[in-house]
Amino acid sequence: MQLEMGMLMPTGYRVRHDSSTFWGTLELIYHQTVYEVRKKHRNPLIGLIINIAQTLLMLAGFYVMMSVLRMRDGWLPGDFVLYLLSGIFIFFTHIKAMAAVSSAIGPTSPMALHRPLNTLVVIGAAALAALYLQIVSLIVVLFLYHALITPVQIHNPIGVAFMFILAWFTGLGVGMIFYALKVWFPNLTMMMSSVYSRVNMIASGKMFLGNSLPAAALPLFVWNPLFHIIDQARGCMFINYSPRNSSWEYPLFAGICLLMLSFMILSQARRYASISRSAAR
Repeated sequence: MQLEMGMLMPTGYRVRHDSSTFWGTLELIYHQTVYEVRKKHRNPLIGLIINIAQTLLMLAGFYVMMSVLRMRDGWLPGDFVLYLLSGIFIFFTHIKAMAAVSSAIGPTSPMALHRPLNTLVVIGAAALAALYLQIVSLIVVLFLYHALITPVQIHNPIGVAFMFILAWFTGLGVGMIFYALKVWFPNLTMMMSSVYSRVNMIASGKMFLGNSLPAAALPLFVWNPLFHIIDQARGCMFINYSPRNSSWEYPLFAGICLLMLSFMILSQARRYASISRSAAR
């Protein structure tokens, strides 16, 4: 008998974790994702309930506001609640992925100093935890709406699912930019991510249709990948809406470019990352 990895195992049987292998990295990402999901609450169900409550509160707020201001009068025939949910869920998926990745632990964090952890594991776990919560919240809310109020009918569910994942992917790209810059400008980066979230409350276009925008107002929104994703998602969701002022290719290529740029910044930033530099700030 011999003692290996703190466990008593028969001679010749080895229990070890090789983080250099592909499966070892996936295992690390899985365990770190579980940690991220349960980081704020020991019971993951509480975090899920809070996430659902945020969605329902925003849904109720927009429903009342748009009804009082008669902003729903110009909406095409269809389920108005699904129209609001499409914008709210995609907005939350993008913003929470960005916030989770940008606030992930850095290379000088005490936890990151442990050998198995690396940047890929930390960022991947933060992004997957945000995606997991949004997917489960989406399933729960749509099931409750379908079972208690009215059957949910979606024209192109695969297209809507693709837009949902694309919103998460672009949020990952934006979050990676903030994460890479955090080594040099931690306080400024935190403020910039907060400003980005608040600007997208309007610039995402979740309160109106892209086709309803006048030509003079389009430049205020077309720069934003999230605007394109929400508008394209509504085109997939409703058979009587065909988006003309947006495309799904733009956010896809924007997300890829953001990821490439962030990796270049991050590789340069890691050369200057140190405990003393972090403490000095």
